[in-house]
Amino acid sequence: MKPAPTRVLAAIVLAALACAARADELQVAVAANFAAAAQKIAAQFERDTGHTVKLSFGATGKFHAQIEAGAPFDVLLAADQATPARLVAEGQAVPGTLRTYAVGKLVLWSADPALVDDRGEILKSARWKHLSVADARLAPYGQAAMQTLTALGLVGAVRPRIVTAENIGQALQFVQSGNAELGFVALGQVQPPDGSKAAGSMWIVPERLYAPIRQDAVVIARTRVAKAATQFVDYLASEPARAVLKAYGYGW
Repeated sequence: MKPAPTRVLAAIVLAALACAARADELQVAVAANFAAAAQKIAAQFERDTGHTVKLSFGATGKFHAQIEAGAPFDVLLAADQATPARLVAEGQAVPGTLRTYAVGKLVLWSADPALVDDRGEILKSARWKHLSVADARLAPYGQAAMQTLTALGLVGAVRPRIVTAENIGQALQFVQSGNAELGFVALGQVQPPDGSKAAGSMWIVPERLYAPIRQDAVVIARTRVAKAATQFVDYLASEPARAVLKAYGYGW
């Protein structure tokens, strides 16, 4: 005997309610350099799990201060390893969830397609007035930029022309807006994920000139959705997520 329509409807409603009960909303703090990739990964995670992901973008150093002050983040995707490790040491993050989710690459970029050469020689030139660099006190890509300039022996020569940005996202905006002709940014910010040529011109900085930019993720200890938060961090190592990382020029 077939179940009565009302029973079928009730079963469907109960199943939907059960799925809804299992779905959580995550608040994820994301390093500004990883914004584009994070949006794609979060969308895939939502489709695969039913959870909702709310992303906030900014400087890793600022996120550390906000988390210490009680900001309601469930997960931090940092631009470095030191900040998540510090949060673990302070009891603000869950030790077993700490993992490297991406390895970033630094590039010197200009919106002018003819300005940057493939060896970065433009840095020694007088053909530009302003160089955008993220604040090295807060942003790991800013630290990498200053390490690069130091390795090249150019810090003294270019310092008067450096425009300091709050984070790597703002560093990119300064160049896009024309407030700076050049900027040190993340490859993931300017490389189209479809494999086409990036707009403007850029020099991919040799990795020997700066310390590796290993970016770690961690679940925040005060989270109320620990299972979903851990699931999200684990998802960063999945094949779908790594396909996004590769498309944006990140390693792991």
